[in-house]
Amino acid sequence: MTMTNASHTPHLSAELAAFAAGLRHEDIPAPVLRRAEDLLLDCLASILAGASAPAVLAIERYAAAMGPADGPSEVLITRRRSTPLFAAMVNAAAAHVVEQDDVHNGSVFHPAAVVFPPALAVAQALGRSGRDLLTAAVAGYEVGIRVGEFLGRSHYKIFHTTGTAGTIAAAVTVGRLLNLDAGQMLHALGSAGTQAAGLWEFLRDAADSKQLHTAKAAADGLTAAYLARDGFTGARHILEGPQGMAAGMSRDADPSKLCDRLGTRWALAETSFKYHASCRHTHPAADALQQALREHGLSPDDIERVVTHVHQGAIDVLGPVTDPRTVHQSKFSMGTVLALVALQGRAGLAEFDAGLDDERVAAFRQRVVMELDPEVDAAYPQRWIGKVTVHTRDGRQLRSRVDEPKGDPGNTLSRAEIEDKTLRLGRYADAATEGELRTLIDTVWSLEKAQTLGQLLG
Repeated sequence: MTMTNASHTPHLSAELAAFAAGLRHEDIPAPVLRRAEDLLLDCLASILAGASAPAVLAIERYAAAMGPADGPSEVLITRRRSTPLFAAMVNAAAAHVVEQDDVHNGSVFHPAAVVFPPALAVAQALGRSGRDLLTAAVAGYEVGIRVGEFLGRSHYKIFHTTGTAGTIAAAVTVGRLLNLDAGQMLHALGSAGTQAAGLWEFLRDAADSKQLHTAKAAADGLTAAYLARDGFTGARHILEGPQGMAAGMSRDADPSKLCDRLGTRWALAETSFKYHASCRHTHPAADALQQALREHGLSPDDIERVVTHVHQGAIDVLGPVTDPRTVHQSKFSMGTVLALVALQGRAGLAEFDAGLDDERVAAFRQRVVMELDPEVDAAYPQRWIGKVTVHTRDGRQLRSRVDEPKGDPGNTLSRAEIEDKTLRLGRYADAATEGELRTLIDTVWSLEKAQTLGQLLG
């Protein structure tokens, strides 16, 4: 373990940087690489599904105005090309808008949205191989997830971890593609960490900030890595230092999480796919309600009230959304998600679009409450348990429990299910043709053989 000369304490930021700089394709187990391909395809589908979102289009117009008219990197939602900076920015904004991108439970972090957009943009610009892209993405996941775990629950209460830890993850991803050495990677971490940002307050106003969080995390992490390659220095203890990220952004930071089993515990393989098109905090309860409806043959009219037994993080994030005014805000409403599950059988993109002004959805939403559950809260964030109590109009109280929501590693999506999800998301709002999507699927499944990354679409 690297030690500082002054304090003789572990230099954790340096250890992370050395791991990321030294990671090689041959170090990574084949199942982890295959899962990285799964997560990449899942991310590309989410990017396409977000192509028509007004917030994403605003960021794309900004990028078009501020960036060049052409370049080596692909802006997937418009098929135009730009510099890696602006391509990564737009693609990252699009990846996180329809609430279908991946999540790592223990860190409460969405890695794909901030790892794959800069990885793709830089790999295209530098002519890197598919193996190079996968290696860089694994490095970004491994470091970003551990930073999210390190910052802890108090951080997530105020800060959107995907914007904060995501900036570090993006810097590591790009730094690996740039072949930064351990010292340069440490400076990249420092420059990324000092830019890390993202606050949950936007949820109260149905503001567009969430797309800015991922856009800026990808762009700022990329910037940090390129500057480090050019000799630009950053704080060497940006994570654990007395005025670093943990000091300013957390009350329960756990340094033991930062370098936990680097190279033997592959956190990327712990990442979950999102089945419902909503905030992940709603998924356990949605799955539990679906189970109750199925097992007891209930219709929505049979239900008087639904009590969801949740962890504190769900209350912190979902609690402010009591009367959703936009489709995106409704994805953070526990009542809306459960209403769609009960009324439509699923909470997918089309259901959210149709449900915003549906009086039946609004009425059911009022019959859903969240209650803090000690067991569920104690298990979180390592495990996201779903528990609901359904009160029926005929006086029954029916309890349902799901220990692994659909998409979790123990209840994951098969490649066939990932392909089906890709086709559904990619066809949403006519973002891509079925032919384009079939070609995209084939490209990702054969990525490891690609000598260079060309244009994926168009």
